[in-house]
Parts: sequence; structure tokens; C-alpha cells
Amino acid sequence: MTERETTRLIAWSSELRQAHARLREALRIVRAEVHGSDPPARGRDLLLHCRGFCTALDQHHRGEDRALFPAIEAAHPELAPVLRALTEDHAMIDVLLTALAAAAEGGVPPEDLERHLDGVGAIMENHFAFEERQLLGVLEALALDADPRDVLGRL
Repeated sequence: MTERETTRLIAWSSELRQAHARLREALRIVRAEVHGSDPPARGRDLLLHCRGFCTALDQHHRGEDRALFPAIEAAHPELAPVLRALTEDHAMIDVLLTALAAAAEGGVPPEDLERHLDGVGAIMENHFAFEERQLLGVLEALALDADPRDVLGRL
């Protein structure tokens, strides 16, 4: 095996960690924007950042469901229950993101937005921690020939 092949195999675990770090940062930016500048600018910026975060997290999960999880299950069928649990988390997070986006678009008070962000953030962190505990070792040896941005999101 060449060094480049070894690097590509190990890269999936690194790519997942990096995607999670970018999503955590995007959530941090949305949180900061809740109490940002003057109300008119805050509303525009918050909506922009919120939409960006919601879209990025949704794309990340759709890519995992579409490409990453099937590749893992093909190589490690014993992980099917873990992958189903992660997919169920994705559906739950989607419901929370829909509620967050509606709240941001509806111009709810900052404390209501914080409540939505707290819910999304808590579930997201729990999901990421479980996913990393269960899959990072597998991802170090996963042979998946795909663009990481298509599989893990473009954030």
C-alpha cells in the first residue's frame, strides 16, 4: 500500500472530526448572533447564519445517510444497529432544525431562540460524541472513493 493510499484510508476519520468541528463553530456563530448588533442587522445576520447552519447540518446528515453509512454497513454489517440509531438521530435533529428555522424566520425573542439552539446543540453534541466513539476506528480503515464534501457536507 502506498503512502497516499494509507493517507486516504485514514483521512475519513479526520474528515469526520473536521466536519463536526466546523458544525460546532457554525452553531457558535449563530449563538453569538442571537445577541449581536442592533435589532435590524441582528435579524438579517441571524437569519443568514441560522439558515447556513441548518443547511450545513442537514447536508452533513444526508451525506452520511446516503454514502457513508451504507459503505460502513457493507464493510461492517455488525454495525447496522449503530447506524440505524445514528440515522434516527438525524431524523430527530431534522425536526429540531425545522423548529429552529421557523423560530428564526418568525422573529421570536432571543431567549426563545436560545432555547432552540440549546436543544439542537445538546442533541448534536450527544450525536457527534456517540458517532465518533462508534465509528472513528472503522473510518480509519474505510475504503470509500468519494469526495468528502459530498459525504460529510460542504461547510
